[in-house]
Amino acid sequence: MKQITNKEYEEWQKYKAEKVKGYVLLPDTVRFICEANGYDAENIGQHFLEILPKIIECKEGLSL
Repeated sequence: MKQITNKEYEEWQKYKAEKVKGYVLLPDTVRFICEANGYDAENIGQHFLEILPKIIECKEGLSL
């Protein structure tokens, strides 16, 4: 069985922490956002452009 490197382990731990905090978009979340915006690419893009500054602002306020 393949052993993982320390770097791979650290990346996995970071992924798990970000997933718990809601920073990782899961397929169901993406599906919900698409459905809420009527599967319109422009509306979906606009939604992400509107929430991106909020996400960045929240993430900068946290110490990871």
